[in-house]
Amino acid sequence: MKIGFAGLGVMGGPMARHLAAAGHRVAGYNRSPDKARAWAEANGGVFAATVAEACEGADLLILCVGKDDDVRQVVTEAVEALPKGAVVVDHTTTSARIAREMAALCVAHDLAFVDAPVSGGQAGAENGQLSVMAGGEAAALDTARPAVMAYAKAIQHMGPPGSGQLTKMVNQIAIAGVVQGLAEAVHFAQMAGLDTDAAYDAISKGAAQSWQMDNRWKTAAAGQFEFGFAVDWMRKDLGLVLDEARDNGARLALTALVDQFYAEVQALGGNRWDTSSLAARLQGP
Repeated sequence: MKIGFAGLGVMGGPMARHLAAAGHRVAGYNRSPDKARAWAEANGGVFAATVAEACEGADLLILCVGKDDDVRQVVTEAVEALPKGAVVVDHTTTSARIAREMAALCVAHDLAFVDAPVSGGQAGAENGQLSVMAGGEAAALDTARPAVMAYAKAIQHMGPPGSGQLTKMVNQIAIAGVVQGLAEAVHFAQMAGLDTDAAYDAISKGAAQSWQMDNRWKTAAAGQFEFGFAVDWMRKDLGLVLDEARDNGARLALTALVDQFYAEVQALGGNRWDTSSLAARLQGP
């Protein structure tokens, strides 16, 4: 397929690389042109200096940018340049509101829009093992699916526009609670004088097991947080969750509390630390 890809950061860059490796013609655009040029040279892609260039003749436009305003800017430019019938796939984590707005804009230009946030983090993008939760028309997702599977291990269609973003919010709610529990478990083990490696071995094969435990227990115990999904991005996501909850009436007391704990981590200078850095705020005297 001929694909435009907007946003070649730590997630988008590897995702676009998998597309190029799968034989698709990928035109890469990034707000920083040097990054797009370097990506194209390294991966056999096409450098696009503008969104319009990335969209020229494209079957798909795929986005992985930062926030609602970034999505609105890219899609607003793209709808004027994409061929009729093209599909826009947005992997950015955004509000459900912007997903619905962009879907309506695309329909008005004879295009289709799929909101398709991902889970799996940078490692999932690098390894082509992302989980995708999608909202939008099933036919549009079916068109995009063969390309998206270049970097995904699973794609779940959740319903109409915005449903993918709502499902990503469910994902972040679940992660927030699990990571806080993990932080407190590590902290308790340390304060009790236990060997944290032995504690992990003792509990990680039972009911307490989780991805977070398997991948973050030992690094959290060692106070190592310089990797993974950044606290700044998690707070952005939890802000979207809490905004949506105010609209739909969901009661998210734990999520709101963990969001404030992440604010404390930011105050410690941990803006770019991994989300498991909730453990850092417990490591006082």
